Formats: sequence, structure tokens, C-alpha cells
Amino acid sequence: MTDNGIVTIASHHTVDETVEKLQQMLRANGVKLFALIDHSGEAEKAGMQMPPTKLLIFGNPKAGTPIMIATPSMAIDLPLKILVREDAGRKVWISYNSPAFLQARHGVPQELVQNIAGVAALAAKAAE
Repeated sequence: MTDNGIVTIASHHTVDETVEKLQQMLRANGVKLFALIDHSGEAEKAGMQMPPTKLLIFGNPKAGTPIMIATPSMAIDLPLKILVREDAGRKVWISYNSPAFLQARHGVPQELVQNIAGVAALAAKAAE
């Protein structure tokens, strides 16, 4: 499902299992994990509750830099991000920005879209 350029797919795993799968795939593909933000963990520290929600921020400078050189505004959406969250019904969802949406938003040259298109396969494999 796509909403405002965000693709959301169901995961067959818990949030933590999905995040671990994503981290393993990133490592195996030599992709740098810049940050893992535990939104629900931070909410708990602030005395609030929210379902498990984690954001992975990742990328490969060799893939992202040419896009940012060609389209400097793309730097606001890079590195790439994948959100893994649990809803009120305990179903886990994986969300990411559609590469086609990012291309249209920033005017990324067609020949460079492949540099960010792998996010879809990464999310799909993590969901399995």
C-alpha cells in the first residue's frame, strides 16, 4: 500500500525480529547503518507508552552521493529510512519512501534511481 509516497507492507515477524533481519541484510550487503532510533523506547523514558516503533537510517555513500550531486535537495531524504512499527492490533508494518516518489519529488535523473531502488527489495525480504 502507498500513501503520500510511503510504501507500507506487513511483516511476518515482531518489530525486533524485523529490525534484526534488516540489520543483518545491511551488514551482508556492505550498507552502513547510520542510526537505529527506538521511538517507543525513548517514549518510555519520557514516561509515555507507544507500540514498538523503530527507525533504521542507512545508506551507501557510493550510491547516495551521485544522487545528491545531481539533485542537491535529495540530501533531505538521504540516507534512506525504514520504519518498523506495531499497530494497536499487534500487527507489524514496514514503511519506506517510494523510490518513484523520491524521484518525482526531487527530479532525480532516471539513471540514478537504481541507487535507491533497493530499499523495496530490502523491506520485502525483511517482511518474509
